[in-house]
Amino acid sequence: MDSFGIYNFGLFLAAVLLLNATPGPDTAYIVGRSVAQGRSAGLMSALGISAGCFIHALASAIGLSAVLAASATAFMLIKLAGGLYLIYLGIRMMLTKPAGAAASAQSDVRSLRTIFWQAMVTNVLNPKVILFFLAFIPQFVHADAPHKTVGFLLLGTAFALISMGWNSGTAFLAGTLARRAGNNPRVKLWLERTVGAAFVGLGVKLALTRQ
Repeated sequence: MDSFGIYNFGLFLAAVLLLNATPGPDTAYIVGRSVAQGRSAGLMSALGISAGCFIHALASAIGLSAVLAASATAFMLIKLAGGLYLIYLGIRMMLTKPAGAAASAQSDVRSLRTIFWQAMVTNVLNPKVILFFLAFIPQFVHADAPHKTVGFLLLGTAFALISMGWNSGTAFLAGTLARRAGNNPRVKLWLERTVGAAFVGLGVKLALTRQ
């Protein structure tokens, strides 16, 4: 770790665990998906958000996050895109029609892939996450380290893996608790619409975020 400029790695791991244990927008997103659409949807959401975290770590390592954070225009465009995307997802869920015949295995796979990409895009377009990675990871990498870019990537990967483990557990628990209720098509439809409304609220809040 020293050759990559990383220090206080134990403290970093403890901080990441604490951050993941603190409920936030990502947790709300994962729980919402799990409750409305089941454990598989929640787990794919957790995987997508973790992939988004790795992209943020990569952007931070190559200096792209710093450029975006310094530009008021870029910050505004990203937060509006992220907010509008969440609102779009929420409205789609609110307009969900009662399910008919059971979906085929192939359509289920396509649906899970879509959920993965939606979760990743939601995380990538969250300017708060950009600023968080920009402020958090540098605290554990020496500024004059010869290979600090690799250090950023290693810490970002560790962050993404820990987040995936924690969020997957959250998704599994939430999906399990909601499974009985989800067996009733009317209840499941109501849950999807409620979660959709919550996504709209998160999107509006994100769009109104100040730099």
